Amino acid sequence: MGMIDNDWLLALKPEFAKTYYKDLFEFVKNEYSRVVVYPPADDIFNAFHFTPLSKVKVVILGQDPYHNVNQAHGLSFSVPPSQKEIPPSLQNIYKELHDDLGCYIPNNGYLKKWADQGVLMLNTVLTVRAHQANSHQNKGWEHFTDAVINAVNEQDRPIVYLLWGRPAQSKIPMLTNPKHLILKAPHPSPLSAYRGFYGCRHFSQTNEFLKENGVEPIDWQIENI
Repeated sequence: MGMIDNDWLLALKPEFAKTYYKDLFEFVKNEYSRVVVYPPADDIFNAFHFTPLSKVKVVILGQDPYHNVNQAHGLSFSVPPSQKEIPPSLQNIYKELHDDLGCYIPNNGYLKKWADQGVLMLNTVLTVRAHQANSHQNKGWEHFTDAVINAVNEQDRPIVYLLWGRPAQSKIPMLTNPKHLILKAPHPSPLSAYRGFYGCRHFSQTNEFLKENGVEPIDWQIENI
């Protein structure tokens, strides 16, 4: 696994010494050695590499990574620029962006532009076996990403959480900072987007909140490649 080397390291370093993390590390190392696992090992911590803790403005919380070839690359909901097919949930995110802010729907699903602006695109589980959704749940990743969420919760500045679906919303009891804004909606998957994800206006609400608090808003438009 490509190690974390920015300001996240100070916040998360205590986790690396805990028994659960040592067990998790051995589990993940063994999985990569004998089966196909996504994302590529060097991409596991991309959310932290691309979005330092001190730069976080928004948190988008996903579940586990995409489990098909050439999809997961360490950012929730995002796929690499070489992936021509945009996953269904991301298609629905783009539809809501179009309706909310007028963004055109791009020809790719590469969301690093968001990460570079301070959108922490975090999955609660950071690895998965190929073609086996949720196969790395309850192996320790949840403890680690809870530590990540706690670190963000402690930041003394305006931050927005976009919590889509019940698993993401289960983290709400951890979010106790009065300077932070929590926005909830159904998950953007085709199974639930029509239950209230469409029309939630989370992107414009996020930018309004950031601007009201003197923070540069997010440019949500993903350009064509």
